Amino acid sequence: MSWSEKDIPRQDGRVAVVTGGNGGLGPATATALSSKGAHVVIGARNIDKANHATTAILAQTPSASIEIVPLDLSSQESVQAAAARVLEQHDRIDLLINNAGVMATPEGRTVDGFETQLGTNHLGHWTWTADLLPAVLAADSGRVVTVTSVARHQGRNLDPADPFLAGTYSAWRAYGNSKLANLHFAIGLNRLFVEAGARAKSLSGHPGWTDSDLQTTTHQAGGGGVFGALGGYTTRFFGMSVPRGALSQLRAATDPAAVGGTLYGPTFAGFGSPVRRPLIRPGTDEGIRRLWAVSEELTGVPMAVAHVR
Repeated sequence: MSWSEKDIPRQDGRVAVVTGGNGGLGPATATALSSKGAHVVIGARNIDKANHATTAILAQTPSASIEIVPLDLSSQESVQAAAARVLEQHDRIDLLINNAGVMATPEGRTVDGFETQLGTNHLGHWTWTADLLPAVLAADSGRVVTVTSVARHQGRNLDPADPFLAGTYSAWRAYGNSKLANLHFAIGLNRLFVEAGARAKSLSGHPGWTDSDLQTTTHQAGGGGVFGALGGYTTRFFGMSVPRGALSQLRAATDPAAVGGTLYGPTFAGFGSPVRRPLIRPGTDEGIRRLWAVSEELTGVPMAVAHVR
């Protein structure tokens, strides 16, 4: 039987934190969770777009409880300030959905000197998650869901000596690396939860071929090459709707039967209802080891999960 928003359990009294509330999958995820009674904290770089998304959510669900926090994942300073603001207001986070990201951008550097895609898609979420972990662990059954992509299949384990592909940069290869990092992060974090005896779970989800604004943003930024232009055009006609594409991360976040360390995505890779997908990529252990080493060295932030006694 197909899984849909109707299958999301009531979320009354729960706090959900979603990055990327500017557009695309973020607002769709926030809409679904708020309609089920969750208080949703939206982390967003573009506050005007986030306010517009909130207005749309309230028009659909007048009782929705929405909070906006300024968040620029490409800046470690912004990430830490946003996390501190969230913790000031919430001592418990039931759902932490690491959704935001950029795709196939031209070669560039963040304010911290990180390659743009790895810096935004992974390293920003690394510090964001590390800072918010105490609140996730304080929840009865906290979950962290990190959004990956089918592009992870073209990614490779990070090279600690050259994580930014200096001199060999390819927009799509860098994107694939960042999305593989997202998957390895989700699996590695769940292993830490298990080792610590924590109740929390970490999972991943991917939206398949979804007509979000990611393709358009990529093309407008001059990224993606010919595929970026054609991809945006074809996705408008053949891609799944944004609410449907968001179902994979929503199922990972809310399905009571979901198992930590697993991946949810469309049945037919790019299309279909969200199901648990097989993890067929080799090299996971080495990838996670490298990812942890690179992430801690670059950010200076450890991923610490206190053992439950």
